[in-house]
Formats: sequence, structure tokens, C-alpha cells
Amino acid sequence: MHDFDFVRPQTVSDAVRALATPDAQALSGGQTLLPAMKVRLAAPAVLVSLMHIPDMVFVRADGDVLRVGGATTHAQVAREAAGAYPALASLAARIGDPAVRSRGTIGGSLANNDPSACYPAGVLASNATIVTDRREIGADDFFQGMFTTALEEGEIVVEVRFPIPDAARYEKFIQPASRFPLTAAFVARHSGGARVAITGASESGVFRWHEAEVALTSDFAVQALDGLAVDADGMIADLHGSSAYRAHLAGVMTRRAVAAIV
Repeated sequence: MHDFDFVRPQTVSDAVRALATPDAQALSGGQTLLPAMKVRLAAPAVLVSLMHIPDMVFVRADGDVLRVGGATTHAQVAREAAGAYPALASLAARIGDPAVRSRGTIGGSLANNDPSACYPAGVLASNATIVTDRREIGADDFFQGMFTTALEEGEIVVEVRFPIPDAARYEKFIQPASRFPLTAAFVARHSGGARVAITGASESGVFRWHEAEVALTSDFAVQALDGLAVDADGMIADLHGSSAYRAHLAGVMTRRAVAAIV
């Protein structure tokens, strides 16, 4: 690993100033960035840690909205969101292994937007709002493709606001070596209708399965999904599974989630 400066700001405004330094990089959980630095795929001159900013570490129910600070670890979400939003807590509790959950953060996961990450599915199905140091971004506008988001250079995920649905469930088919989902579905039943988000399957990253949403909004039951299937075109194909297999898994995980809710 190359030499770099390490900055540990105590406020969001201090972090923003530090990130204005040439070749600076935000460090949240570091679960992707640090391995990349070790093999020199990334070589920032300055690492700006977001892990010690009190205003970015919290889990708080505010009426019918669950608010989560951007630097909150998966383990803390798993513990503290269980009462207000059990499905989100369950998602967080199954990310990686204990070491990953103790260091990885929700903001880091969303900013990285790995196509097989868990949190993007929860955020998209919940219709959450990503709050940055500059603005608020709706979930439908935030995710823009594999490892691509609406975040601008130096923009920080300060908070995520989850409207708490009437019911929700996350079903994950785990790739045992990485603990990432080979394919997973987050299904949320809101007062205005159902939202279904699929992760781990598409070359473009997390996506909403609109056809399933329409069916479930009309009749929230497993049989409402009969005859529906995710198009295999554009799905990931690798040594772990073909594109057709991942498309099939998307339907299976969605059905399991609905069955668990009803």
C-alpha cells in the first residue's frame, strides 16, 4: 500500500473541506476501498475518515420514518432498527460476516453501489431518501448503474431516511464464498402500493421489478406473481450462475418474500 495522509474530521463541514484537497477520498467502512488500495487499484493521496462524525452515526425512528446516519455500521442498524423496521434490520444482519458488519457502513455501501450489495435493494424498495451534505436524492434517482450513483465529486451521504412500510421482507440467496447475494429481493408493501427491488442479478445493478409491483399492488399474494418472470437479458452471467438462473432466482426470492409477509 502506498503512502497517504489520514484525516479524521469531527463534523460534516470539516469533512467537506478536507475532501476539497486534491486527490482526497472519503473513507467510510472501507470494505471496498482498502482492499483496492492494497492491490493499488486505488491510490488516494488523502483519506478522509467519516467514521468519527457524531452527526453521521445514529439510528432513529421519527414518526413513520426511520433515519439512519451515513456512517452507521451494518451491525448497529441490525441492532437498533429491529423495533421500527425489522426487514431492514434483517438485511443488515446478513451482510458479509461479523468483521464486515462491524466496519462497513450504510453510506459507504450506497456510495459504492456494488451490483450485488444488499442495502440498495432496501433503499429502493423502501422509496428512501438519501440526504447528502448538499441535497436530498430520491432512491429512484440515486442508483444509475453498476458502481454509479447520482453523487457528485466529494459529496457525502450524511443520512438515509426510510419511510417505514406496512410490511416488508428481504430474501437473499447467498453466494457462500463472498456472502453477497447471488440474487436477492426486497419487497415492501406501502399504503400506496408495493415496491420490489432486485439486487445481485443485473449488470446494471439494483432495479425495480415493475411488473411484479403492479401485480402485488392489485393483489398482495404469491399467486399474483403467477406467470411473471424477470427477463434474463442483461442479467449477470459468471461462474456462479447464468443470466437465466439469476432471472429465475429473482422470481423465487420475490415469491419467498411475499409468502413470508402474508
